[in-house]
Amino acid sequence: MTDTNVTSDAAGFFTLGEPIADTKAPADVPVPQRWEERKAHAKLVNPANRRKIKVIIVGTGLAGAAAGATLGEAGYQVESFCYQDSPRRAHSIAAQGGINAAKNYRNDGDSTYRLFYDTVKGGDFRSRESNSYRLAEVSASIIDQCVAQGVPFAREYGGLLDNRSFGGVQVSRTFYARGQTGQQLLIGAYQALERQVAAGTVTTHTRHEMLELIVVDNVAKGIIVRDMVTGEIETHLGDAVVLATGGYGNVYFLSTNAMGSNVTAAWRAHRKGAYMGNPCYTQIHPTCIPVSGENQSKLTLMSESLRNDGRIWVPKKKEDCAKDPRDIPEEDRDYYLERIYPAFGNLVPRDIASRQAKYMCDEGRGVGPEVDGVRRGVYLDFADIIERVGRDTVEAKYGNLFDMYAQITAENPYEVPMRVYPAVHYVMGGLWVDYDLESNVKGLFVAGEANFSDQGANRLGASALMQGLADGYFVLPYTIANYLADSHERIDESHPAVIEAKKDVEERINHFLTVNGTRSVDSYHKELGHIMWEYCGMERTKEGLTKAIGLIRELKADFWKNVKVLGSAESLNQSLERAGRVADFFELGELMCIDALNRRESCGGHFRAESATPDGEAARIDEEFAYVAAWEWAGEDGHMPVLHQESLAYEAIEMKARSYK
Repeated sequence: MTDTNVTSDAAGFFTLGEPIADTKAPADVPVPQRWEERKAHAKLVNPANRRKIKVIIVGTGLAGAAAGATLGEAGYQVESFCYQDSPRRAHSIAAQGGINAAKNYRNDGDSTYRLFYDTVKGGDFRSRESNSYRLAEVSASIIDQCVAQGVPFAREYGGLLDNRSFGGVQVSRTFYARGQTGQQLLIGAYQALERQVAAGTVTTHTRHEMLELIVVDNVAKGIIVRDMVTGEIETHLGDAVVLATGGYGNVYFLSTNAMGSNVTAAWRAHRKGAYMGNPCYTQIHPTCIPVSGENQSKLTLMSESLRNDGRIWVPKKKEDCAKDPRDIPEEDRDYYLERIYPAFGNLVPRDIASRQAKYMCDEGRGVGPEVDGVRRGVYLDFADIIERVGRDTVEAKYGNLFDMYAQITAENPYEVPMRVYPAVHYVMGGLWVDYDLESNVKGLFVAGEANFSDQGANRLGASALMQGLADGYFVLPYTIANYLADSHERIDESHPAVIEAKKDVEERINHFLTVNGTRSVDSYHKELGHIMWEYCGMERTKEGLTKAIGLIRELKADFWKNVKVLGSAESLNQSLERAGRVADFFELGELMCIDALNRRESCGGHFRAESATPDGEAARIDEEFAYVAAWEWAGEDGHMPVLHQESLAYEAIEMKARSYK
């Protein structure tokens, strides 16, 4: 790696700090043995002492609910926080297609190593090898745990659990519950969490939003939250803090994320010293219902599982794009994924499928209504599978997804091909953590999508649920105990760090309510999202990213002077909630663009137009960029973020060019 502070496209936007390393993964044993070695030597907390220890968990999705239930059952005092009115409303509930596990039920050659290899390759060799192997290793245990909880996975005729395929693999390892897998898994984790609520080990705080992290001498001591109903600012102190708050895809305004999904908890931790890892790694999902107009505020995912049986195509001739697809003969259809990637066909990884859809539409062969003069859509066609196995069979597998599509578009996908187009869905970036899921701020642990560690530059389909439950059920309970086994000094609400954190929150709220400008929060968010999608979306360039940084800074400055937030702080105030979230999105968006500008290579979901193969595929530059970019907050007023590099070395896998052809 070179001195990126000198050679980087982003020179002048950041400074280069000291390199960092993950010191928790046992380096003297082979990769497949590291997790067992780590567990064998981790410190323990005896049951009597666990009752005296308080763990704060922010977020109640799969990672947060699983961690809360497991730590509660172990006997710790758990304080669980979510901004929803019930833990069951966490965005994990929206996941559709399935969860991966190396069970090899289909006897098709799957194994722990194969899942590990597919994950690292799918992430374009930009994930940490030790973490990715552990994820594959514990995957089988997740299925056993969920079946024991009563999760109604789909089953074959004989009663055995069924599997289907997802993108980027050549085996069937995805367990599913029709198109409602996230919902069923979250209900399982939720009932386990509620069992501990009834047992008295877990206390839930719904409708509470974390607005600040309390840190003393680089050790996390607690959080400041706002009661979203009464407006009261509360302090909660503990022996460790776990952030399981999901991803930040809503920085793009339009995404498949829940409207309330945000980066605030993670970003407040970042501003208090926690490094942000690879923030530019964003996943664009290839099969979402296309944007229909200017006033849209939400996009809807169509599960990747549909690519098992649906065939993606566009017309070969531009003049056919406005026709009814049923009137376009077979010889005039371009099944472009099957043509370009014969080995994987329609099941190539998400980043590849998304870019190819963009290329087809850029050529003028997109379908559907024109938005801003361009047709942004491709067909996902089920005619072949319906003819082969019948409508009833297809309906049994995908019925709820087809119903959702019909309700949104007023089109019948059993009769007319679906129209889909890529949209922001997930982020591989997040707070930097070590092998123990602990950030560089001691006592601050980060689980699930909120951390950066397992997926690299692109996540394979059905691996988000796997990571969330792996972290919550099987990783964090071991690693957090290692930290809690040592004594940690407690503080009370009179501590200067608590007083300062609470004061910062109150001043920030007061500013939003008194600036009394002329523009709504949503108008700023929408404009920011347009900048991010245009210049830091599916394709990025040095010129575009540099322009985006300038535009974001101008818009952010205007936001702080001219935003209008109605209502008061002493009651439910959604405008106030959104103002704080959008303010953090501005800072995050700028860092994402700086990270993307610095990373001059293309890898996975990060595609720099300047770094492409002759046939338009991503071209990595391993000799310069085989590292995790861990960014340190350096303050406001012109202080530039500091880049710390964690080198990526592979022992169990050979780093090579990714190919799905």
